[in-house]
Amino acid sequence: MNKRKIVVTRKIPEQALERLKAHGEIYMWDYEELPMPYEILSEEIKDAAGLYTNVGDRIDKALLDQAPNLKAISTMAVGFDNINVKEAVRRGIAVGHTPGILTETTADLTFALLMAAARRVVEGSDYVRQGRWKSWGPMLLTGQDIYGATIGIIGMGRIGEGVARRAAGFNMNILYHNRNRRPEMEENLNASYCSLDELLTRSDFVVLLAPGSAETGYIMGEKQFKRMKRSAVFINSSRGTNVDETALFEALKSKEIWAAGLDVFEEEPVSTSHPLLTLPNVTVLPHIGSASVATRTKMALIAAENLIAGIENKELPFEVKIT
Repeated sequence: MNKRKIVVTRKIPEQALERLKAHGEIYMWDYEELPMPYEILSEEIKDAAGLYTNVGDRIDKALLDQAPNLKAISTMAVGFDNINVKEAVRRGIAVGHTPGILTETTADLTFALLMAAARRVVEGSDYVRQGRWKSWGPMLLTGQDIYGATIGIIGMGRIGEGVARRAAGFNMNILYHNRNRRPEMEENLNASYCSLDELLTRSDFVVLLAPGSAETGYIMGEKQFKRMKRSAVFINSSRGTNVDETALFEALKSKEIWAAGLDVFEEEPVSTSHPLLTLPNVTVLPHIGSASVATRTKMALIAAENLIAGIENKELPFEVKIT
């Protein structure tokens, strides 16, 4: 069998790599923490039939211009806003992603981030480690109650639904804002559909789970943060581009809102000098929403199957469809 070149932009689980090796010659960027530089990717893709990519890679028209033999792009992610899908499809390049697999794992992380921000878990851990804990105090590191509070979910897709189910377990009042109403959520979880303004005004916790797109860019900005309660906690585990980070910083610094938990940033990795990282009421994580061993392994295998199907001119198990 003719071995086609497959470019893999990050080190991936061995099971997925072995699947790919059976179908092509692999060039893999073998650095765990660092993305493949765009210049190297541009060079390696010139004679490639398949591209196995990740959320940090920029797959734009200029890159695709360098890849006349490319037949398939597969991202090990559910989101694909880093890929110029329309341009790829126009060239006959199939694009695959991994929807559904990471739903529960990301919902777990989102709710964990909510709880950590509300109850000041990281602050408390640092307080002990730094030797600052001298005695019990009546108001020491007091946070916000979660049980019975109101949660507002912006973006009621699969992950939003997962977070809503967890919120129901905490007897939370569930509000949601979405492009389309979800009657089954309203019936099964007693969730209430409302406008974005109403959600922001009423919620104790605002959880952003909208996909990254031109439509959702900076969906949370100065105006939106001003509508929130002063005691409210803001959580973002969607895309950093959905939030005006300068406006969020000002809202937190001026105590217009109480705290934030962030798994994503507009520029990743976020700089250690970023203003948000100077605030004690911000809990931050390095984009690990789907980072469990089992989930990442499943995602890697599905991405491999997508790519194999694409380079063999077969229908992708999970193909990105554009309208």
